[in-house]
Amino acid sequence: MTSSEFDVALFGEAMMLLVADQPGPIENATGFHKRTAGAETNVAIGLSRLGLKVGWASRLGTDSMGRSLLATMQAEGLDCSHVISDPAQRTGFQFKGRVTDGSDPPVEYHRKGSAASHMGPADVDEAWLRSARHLHATGVFAAISDTSLQASLKTMEVMRAAGRTISFDPNLRPTLWSSTETMRHWINELAARADWVLPGMEEGLLLTGQSTPEGVARFYRERGAKLVVVKLGAEGAYYEGDTAGTGRVEGFPVAKVIDTVGAGDGFAVGVISALLEGKTVPEAVRRAAWIGARAVQVLGDTEGLPTRAQLDEARL
Repeated sequence: MTSSEFDVALFGEAMMLLVADQPGPIENATGFHKRTAGAETNVAIGLSRLGLKVGWASRLGTDSMGRSLLATMQAEGLDCSHVISDPAQRTGFQFKGRVTDGSDPPVEYHRKGSAASHMGPADVDEAWLRSARHLHATGVFAAISDTSLQASLKTMEVMRAAGRTISFDPNLRPTLWSSTETMRHWINELAARADWVLPGMEEGLLLTGQSTPEGVARFYRERGAKLVVVKLGAEGAYYEGDTAGTGRVEGFPVAKVIDTVGAGDGFAVGVISALLEGKTVPEAVRRAAWIGARAVQVLGDTEGLPTRAQLDEARL
């Protein structure tokens, strides 16, 4: 893959995910299943499975977890030419408890001081980044360190200056920020640099103080967003945009919710892929709701992300 060929660029941390083999407290688990985790890589994998050409920039250790993650991302078809494997750093990982009732699973992160947290503005290859049609950013990479926040800001500034489109998912991780006020300030600063903003309703309430989807959308539209899609869980989503006007898309029924982690990333895959293909906003949000519904029915973060053939079969 040459640098001029890819559709979407993403910067972010990939972590090894260790999912408990039985429900209950993580400390009581006797075995774990290996998976991949990372908001940006979840989206990258989902877009690649749909046939988009995706470039992912990051930093990993050369430890076994880093080697495994890099091999997985390469196998998923991502351009990993801007992933640095640093022998002096370690790869982040996390434990996740198993749940069977659809509740949020317990998660324990081991990412402080990880290889990716040492990324900064100097890691942004501007020429490589500008060769993408679109940038997808999240609040997670911005939260892992002061330098990664500066890198996030730079990626968005580069793409805005180049006239490329930018999507942003707040993807709040309060424990990574020094305070709620700091998180709110920087997440909203990042959102103000994006064309398409994709908050969840609970996130929107915390970030904007607005208690309705319409209020959340209006908050970000007033700050420059061309399109805001507010995720409403099982109820679907509300959208408001320059050309699309306003509307709602119903959620897809799910027989049993297994694990909600990764549903928002799946939703982003649907919106981004459809809009880059020239679909209308209602079509994009409908695709997003369908992928999000698939994501909550599986244990890992990426197992529910469809292939292009599965998408075509669903006529989405």
